[in-house]
Amino acid sequence: MDTIFTKIIKGEIPCYKVAENDQFFAFLDINPLAKGHTLVVPKLQNDYIFDLDDQMLADMMIFAKKVAKAIESNVECMRIGIAVIGIEVPHTHIHLVPINKVGDLNFANPKCKLSEEEMTQIANSIANSIQY
Repeated sequence: MDTIFTKIIKGEIPCYKVAENDQFFAFLDINPLAKGHTLVVPKLQNDYIFDLDDQMLADMMIFAKKVAKAIESNVECMRIGIAVIGIEVPHTHIHLVPINKVGDLNFANPKCKLSEEEMTQIANSIANSIQY
């Protein structure tokens, strides 16, 4: 059965896409901790990040780095925090979250409320900054 992320990758569910290649897909989180909070997922549906083979895991981190650098150049922050939780959706994913302090990466924090226009603008600015 397809996960929500597989449906997003297939275009069955809309998203704010920021990057894609033959193996990976990145899109804005619709319940972000911060402006620019992005999810990076493999196109291969896989439940647990450490079940990926070594090459795919390495490639995923390299792809995530490119996305993180693009976020960093478009969203004011000190760093891009990274989190792998993998409980809520059974599809490997990495959270890239703009942060200014450690507590900004707490998923119990209130989520940001951004308009569709803001989400579209953020996604486009990040997408236009990706260095492939």
